[in-house]
Amino acid sequence: MVNPEAVLSSRNVSLWYGETRALNQVSMDIPERQVTAIIGPSGCGKSTYLKTINRMTELNSSVKIDGLIQFRTKPVQHYDVVELRRRVGMVFQKPNPFPKSIYDNVVFGLRLLGRRRKSELDRIAEMSLRRAALWDEVKDRLRDSAMGLSGGQQQRLCIARALAVGPEVLLMDEPCSALDPVATAKIEDLIFELKQEYTIVVVTHNMQQAARISDRTAFFLTASLIEYDQTKRIFENPRDKRTEDYITGRFG
Repeated sequence: MVNPEAVLSSRNVSLWYGETRALNQVSMDIPERQVTAIIGPSGCGKSTYLKTINRMTELNSSVKIDGLIQFRTKPVQHYDVVELRRRVGMVFQKPNPFPKSIYDNVVFGLRLLGRRRKSELDRIAEMSLRRAALWDEVKDRLRDSAMGLSGGQQQRLCIARALAVGPEVLLMDEPCSALDPVATAKIEDLIFELKQEYTIVVVTHNMQQAARISDRTAFFLTASLIEYDQTKRIFENPRDKRTEDYITGRFG
């Protein structure tokens, strides 16, 4: 039974890349306007699960998927994929700005959706950059190339680009792994602010980061969801010994 109050729900989701199983019977409910962290060692299925939510894994012809993922009580396969990805935005591990101006990066998705009025684009660009805590740093050089920004600024620009099209959910796949500690702190502060308006799911290798920023934490191991609970419980009183062993550094 899918939880109607969850923004995202999955039931018994399994995924194979050819003969290799990458997800094994994963079931979880992701609540609205909270930060859910997904932790676990490399190759355990964290990023695959994230990409399956907004159907990015379908781009691989060898993929086979079983089970159900719902967004707002409707299976993700029943959405137009462009509409799904507008409402469920994605921020990747490595900042991926387009080789365009800062301004053109932010409004790219809006133009793709047919929004052309300059006053509207200007308003949304400023609002999105403010929400991404980047406006004050770039407001005087919006026509400059986004490629001239620092890594941390590029990542915040990618967040602004995702926010501009009006998503309800932000999926973040290791958003800080390529950043220095100062830039990482800015992204973490931003995530904390954004959860007032958005549902956020963050894949991270950094357990301290998960403990700092998330309300709930899911621990994946060998393609399976081992434990999923309030972050405080996961880190202070996990139910499964494998979770405890991973968190205390015995493996991974």
